Amino acid sequence: MSFLAPLFLIGALAVAAPILFHLIRRTSREKMPFSSLMFLQPTPPRVTRSSRLENLFLLLLRCLVLCLLALGFARPLLERPVPDDGAGQGRRIAVLVDASASMRRDNLWADARDRARQVLKQVTAADTVGLFLLDQTARPLMSFEQWTAAPVGDRVPLALQRLQSAQPCWSGTHLGRGLLAVTEQLEENAGRTQRTPATAPRQVVLITDLQEGMHLDGLQGFEWPRGLEIVLEPVKAKRPSNAGLQLLLEKDDSSDAKHDGEIRVRVSNSGDAKREQFQLGWIRSESAKGFVAPALDVYVPPGQSRVLTVPRPAAANDLEMLQLTGDDQDFDNRIYVVNPKPEQVRVLFLGDDTEKDTGQLLYYLLRAFPETRRQSIQIIHRPGQGPVPPEDLYAAPLSIATDSLRGDGLQAARTFLNLGKPLLFVLKSAGGAPVLAELMGQGTLPAEEAKGANYALLGQVAFDHPLFASFADPRFSDFTKIHFWKHRRLNADDFKGAKVLARFDQGDPALLQVPVGKGLLFVLSSGWQPDDSQLALSSKFVPFLYALLDLSGGVKAQFAQYVVGDPVALPATNAAQTFLVHKPDNSEVKVPGGGRFLETDLPGVYTVSTATNTLRFAVNRDPSESRTAPLPLEELERLRLPLHPSSPEQIQRELQKKVRLQAMELEQRQKLWRWLIVSALAVLLLETWLAGWLTRRQSEPVPSAP
Repeated sequence: MSFLAPLFLIGALAVAAPILFHLIRRTSREKMPFSSLMFLQPTPPRVTRSSRLENLFLLLLRCLVLCLLALGFARPLLERPVPDDGAGQGRRIAVLVDASASMRRDNLWADARDRARQVLKQVTAADTVGLFLLDQTARPLMSFEQWTAAPVGDRVPLALQRLQSAQPCWSGTHLGRGLLAVTEQLEENAGRTQRTPATAPRQVVLITDLQEGMHLDGLQGFEWPRGLEIVLEPVKAKRPSNAGLQLLLEKDDSSDAKHDGEIRVRVSNSGDAKREQFQLGWIRSESAKGFVAPALDVYVPPGQSRVLTVPRPAAANDLEMLQLTGDDQDFDNRIYVVNPKPEQVRVLFLGDDTEKDTGQLLYYLLRAFPETRRQSIQIIHRPGQGPVPPEDLYAAPLSIATDSLRGDGLQAARTFLNLGKPLLFVLKSAGGAPVLAELMGQGTLPAEEAKGANYALLGQVAFDHPLFASFADPRFSDFTKIHFWKHRRLNADDFKGAKVLARFDQGDPALLQVPVGKGLLFVLSSGWQPDDSQLALSSKFVPFLYALLDLSGGVKAQFAQYVVGDPVALPATNAAQTFLVHKPDNSEVKVPGGGRFLETDLPGVYTVSTATNTLRFAVNRDPSESRTAPLPLEELERLRLPLHPSSPEQIQRELQKKVRLQAMELEQRQKLWRWLIVSALAVLLLETWLAGWLTRRQSEPVPSAP
């Protein structure tokens, strides 16, 4: 028998108290009153010691209560040999080999394959093994199912063959995703075979350079399965110093083109670097040995970084590669730069307005969207009664129409809504209500010109709607400075499923949202031309139009620079159109129009070709891969990873911890302390009854002799 809390056994020494109480008396057993002593003050008797013990059985009961309580608090357990969970069972092992860009340094990949080869050769026929590569996630080279399906003698050679043909990629190291994916595979594989039941030991053998730039997302707070341990097998580079090159992107909303020929980069140097002098310049191709123009001399002390502005050579504006020389490791010394073309965003305007008439809607709409380095918004004007080419309907994410729609123009507006796109209808007069009713497919729609005050104000705005969410801040929510001289009075109940987004101070709807077909119809009961309102001249006009574009999906974050593994959204066109993507290795991939290109697995310049247009973008490696300094193990311990101990002291501590946990589990199953406490209570009841019986017996009068 052993105890979880043996210090409580010291409490058994309290049995001396009943013995002392039995040996020491403070009062006489018998009292005899004398009449001659009634005038004297009573004095307490002296404490005397008895020479012998009385009521031995009562004394034993009291001592037994104390001993039982001490034993109960010490939490005793009957020791049993605890069987090893892995005894006679096969293990489940996931070998996770780092294949990120940082593993391209020196000897790292060769050493990693040697470590994996040693691990695979040590497995037994009862083990179930999976072989994975780690980059952005865990990619299986040989899954657990493939291992089980292969003949026993062919498993290790087959895994080694696949490992020999693998090479590190250019992605970043996402350790969190990889470990969680492998853990999920281990748990799904649990108990599928008799050799590896659910209780079999599970291991993740992680072979990596453990560089501090790896991503640890998802590991914080993750509940690791019980019995799983991670065996860390780090590999080290022969030359650990490294300098990296990173591209810094400029803001996309700048319209200043004078800096288009300048590129901002960051050159960082590792803390253990032995080199500080580097050169940075443009090269024509990857195989080029010299710079096209004079290079920049860069001085970066160990552990520091420098931000530089690199101008493009005036005579070679088509250069797209920057090279850093003077570094021991060259896997991260090249970046690719492509000046993006402004994205062409089309807005379809249907109406009879003229472009130069300051009293019309189109005049202010043409001047509302500024052209930036990344985006160019083009207003496509089509007459309200004429035909509209189908390509305009497919290419434009947003349409704005007036009440001059007739015939083909009205049919084009209906088609636009049926495509699931938003359309803003501006009601310039009450006479345009029948056009609006026909557009919505209703019979009649009453409308009249509002009368009364000199002007109206917006008194109620739905700031929780995406169109007005940018104005929700109290600094921008004031619409009282916009005067509406004219507006049309509409009844929101006449619109099926309508939602009022803004009202005038008189209560009339100013902007309604109505579902029509698959799209959304926004009805503005007043125009923004000067005769109707001051909306076009206010600071709210341009953000409102951009909110409409954002709602339609027309405003997208456009980049010319991506990181390996990033998806690239291709322009939204007719779904029947196909893009042909040319990769840096001269391979080609076909992508449907409006889809996403996902095969950005190589750094370099990609070209997207269509029948009428060509798009180029650059893909660079993850900048975090340049942070090659070793990650402290304390960081992984802080994240509570179940790491397998490596030093003898850690192994001893883990063994003691395991024995302690096994003892606690055994004690929880036996729960002997409950029986000891119950026994102590039973003995205490017996002692109480016996003490009362003895007291009553002694207090009974002794009969006198006759």
